[in-house]
Amino acid sequence: MNHGDDPKASELDPFRNQPSLSRTTFLQALDPGSLDDGNATGRQNMLQLIQLRWIAVLGQVMTILVAQFVLNLALPLNAMLALVLLLVLFNVGSMLFLRAGNPVSNTQLFVALLADVGILTAQLHFSGGASNPFIFLYLLQLTLAAVLLTPRSTWIMVGITSACFAWLALSKQTLILQPAHEQGLNSLYVLGMLVCFTLNAALIMVFMTRISRNLRMRDIHLAAMRQAAAEEEHIVRMGLLASGAAHELGTPLSTMAVILGDWQHMLPFTKNPELLQEIDEMQAQVMRCKAIVTGILVSAGKTRGDSPTETTVHQFLDQVLEQWRTLRQPKQMLYENHFGPDMRIVSDSALQQMIGNVLDNALEASPDWLRVQVTREEDLLVLTVMDAGPGFAPEMLAHLGQPYNSNKGKPGGGLGLFLSVNVARTLGGSITAQNLLSGGASVTLLLPLSAIKLENGDDH
Repeated sequence: MNHGDDPKASELDPFRNQPSLSRTTFLQALDPGSLDDGNATGRQNMLQLIQLRWIAVLGQVMTILVAQFVLNLALPLNAMLALVLLLVLFNVGSMLFLRAGNPVSNTQLFVALLADVGILTAQLHFSGGASNPFIFLYLLQLTLAAVLLTPRSTWIMVGITSACFAWLALSKQTLILQPAHEQGLNSLYVLGMLVCFTLNAALIMVFMTRISRNLRMRDIHLAAMRQAAAEEEHIVRMGLLASGAAHELGTPLSTMAVILGDWQHMLPFTKNPELLQEIDEMQAQVMRCKAIVTGILVSAGKTRGDSPTETTVHQFLDQVLEQWRTLRQPKQMLYENHFGPDMRIVSDSALQQMIGNVLDNALEASPDWLRVQVTREEDLLVLTVMDAGPGFAPEMLAHLGQPYNSNKGKPGGGLGLFLSVNVARTLGGSITAQNLLSGGASVTLLLPLSAIKLENGDDH
């Protein structure tokens, strides 16, 4: 299928206009949350801290109980369990904060890590201070800070943890366990250090992997947004160019129409039926060009306001397909509308152009046969265009919707499908393509009905 092509330089028409820039004005149903590029990552990172904090709660409870009832160490049990309860309450508050949909910034993450450091410091104070082997859990907090926070916040966290370590050392709290390094693993102190090291290593590996994945997904999302912005800018430039060209073409076309009208009444032409017929054909083509120029200006909002048009799904599709069939006159086009109950929608020329571009590409690949199917899948309008052409080349399928992605080898090729893909994406939809096993190819347009449905536009 020889797809992804641009309008011919010598023949523009309403189906080849650039998407109207008004589409984001009249389609207010577009989800603004889709533009959020960083909050989702912050929320995911906060969720990782919440999960880590639940592990800390479980670990602290188990450690306190083992030290108190197995090792028979004299610990201030009430104070330490109160700190565990405080950590639980803080974690519950963090969960409610997330569920409320609040944005998570560097400040929120810094406060969360600061609370963890504070409670860890208090627990160490009641269980041996700087002599407690679990003091190296500070390194876990610093590792999280280095990944999650800004450099300035991370250095502040380094200063805070260092100050906490120094305070614990100055408090001269003594752990009842003796180091006894010469006993190796038979020393409870050495075993405690081993447990602390293993815990640090395991948590760093697991949670750093998850956090790094979140950051990678954010970078991918930002790259996609930058690509979309560049493509939108490309479309705007094309729209301005088309609008300017339409203005320039208006005057010569009007002059040609006047001259041809005069020729119709001149004797050399009135006496020659063949010349008169050719003048009539030329006048028809000039009028068609003027209609095309008017369509370009209308799409750019130059001749009327950018107000939406109220219609229904069936009426819109039937009108677009009938108008396209009249202009293109395909040898055979099967049109099957299985959408179901009708629905009131709003539309502008961008939707018409999007469908027209897909049909034009299919017609060039398969002049003898086309098939158009319309169905509904829950909240999606599904329009599929099938042809009997040679199909897509693999490299075109891999880069579907990219500008100038065409195998026609002419300047500007590939912009038609590029424009259609961008219109669909702006409306929250998508365009996909595939080669058919029976030969030919199909292009499927998926468009959320919520993006074009009128308020109270119930099915009827």
